[in-house]
Amino acid sequence: MHAESEIREPLIEGNKTYRQISDDIIAPIEGKAARGWYTLITIMALCFLWGIGSLAYTIGVGIGSWGSNNGVDWAWDITNFVWWIGIGHAGTLISAVLLLFRQKWRMAINRSAEAMTIFAVLCAAIFVTLHTGRPWLDYMLFPLPNQFGSLWPNFNSPLLWDVFAISTYATVSIVFWYIGLIPDFAMIRDRVVKPWQKKMYSLLSFGWGGSARHWSRFEEVSLVLAGLSTPLVFSVHSIVSFDFATSIVPGWHTTIFPPYFVSGAVFSGFAMVLTLMLVVRKIYKLEAYVRVKHIEYMNIVIIVTGSIVGVAYLTELFMAWYSGVEWEQYAFLNRATGPLSWSYWIMMSCNVLSPQLFWFKKIRTSIVATFILSIVVNIGMWFERFVIIVPTLCRTYLPSTWNTYTPSFIDVGIFVGTIGMFGTFFLLFSRFFPVIAQAELKTILKASGQQQKLDSAKHAHHASAHN
Repeated sequence: MHAESEIREPLIEGNKTYRQISDDIIAPIEGKAARGWYTLITIMALCFLWGIGSLAYTIGVGIGSWGSNNGVDWAWDITNFVWWIGIGHAGTLISAVLLLFRQKWRMAINRSAEAMTIFAVLCAAIFVTLHTGRPWLDYMLFPLPNQFGSLWPNFNSPLLWDVFAISTYATVSIVFWYIGLIPDFAMIRDRVVKPWQKKMYSLLSFGWGGSARHWSRFEEVSLVLAGLSTPLVFSVHSIVSFDFATSIVPGWHTTIFPPYFVSGAVFSGFAMVLTLMLVVRKIYKLEAYVRVKHIEYMNIVIIVTGSIVGVAYLTELFMAWYSGVEWEQYAFLNRATGPLSWSYWIMMSCNVLSPQLFWFKKIRTSIVATFILSIVVNIGMWFERFVIIVPTLCRTYLPSTWNTYTPSFIDVGIFVGTIGMFGTFFLLFSRFFPVIAQAELKTILKASGQQQKLDSAKHAHHASAHN
């Protein structure tokens, strides 16, 4: 008797041909946009405009227009910066790490995740340039030879490491994303009829012809870039965590920050990919490609990273107790029971408890539950950054310096503006660029299309019956 392994669920639903995949993925670009797209882009553009107004006001009046004060000098700006950089992590992880591990399910989501990374890094860059207080002097953060003699940046400063990490991360992400798009641009170039569109996509596709030589070079470059960007997933957020860990502030001065920030970043990044993919899947009718199976796999990653984050929280509490340092113990006691304890409990319930619901298959495979929980996770991760920064700075060593923090209208405006900017860019991207990498999907059609799976199962069954 020989055992038969069960057939894996197909990744591409329906009896799709290569031609149909091209048709489905180019439909949003060729046809008229759905009504939902117009509604969403209007809301996002209005938020973006509010943000631009708030930014202009900050530059005109100065950082005094924010809610930051003498004690809490890092507040929403750094919270939002770390949050956006974290969201950008899933793109590189889904594209690079899963490519190196040859995971086929990444094909339907990697393009959106890569685009999301670029837009999230742009949002984070706004906070980096502004929070220095004098954005017009930000060029001093780069080691440029200058006419003022030996005025060099301080290479010991984590803020300087941030500049290098983010610029490297942004460059690699853009190159990785663009190279993946070249075969798709060529496909659109050959299909569109309007002359201006033909010209634009011809320029973008760099004369791609689809020959075997082109494909082998494309695959080599993709692998090299994946290998280069995988260490970036770990280094960038570790460097962001050094902004805190290299200080002597109780509650920050801890060695667990780098791995804990990295897992938190992947956690929030995957949640954001889920939020976006579920919206895109609905607006562009891509249910055949972004299947419940993909959503389930991503929810499993969220369970794992959410549990790692939970363990990190407990480790922090344990180390504070074990160290016997009163200030360290007080920092955590103040987070959990102090004046801003509500934010601590929001963080705990959103980040530690909510992902555990995904252990139930019914919730893990439910579209509505996944959509709600993905938003809950991102709210929790924003609060995690807020809890690390604000309650800690509200109560430092001297009780005479204790104070509180309330965000100003401008703080809120800049944050809402970055969400609007992110949403506007993503919706424009999804309208003029293929959201799914059709060239890559075609490579897995034989192995993971629904009809192909059935055919191979029948073939295997006949062969075993014949034997």
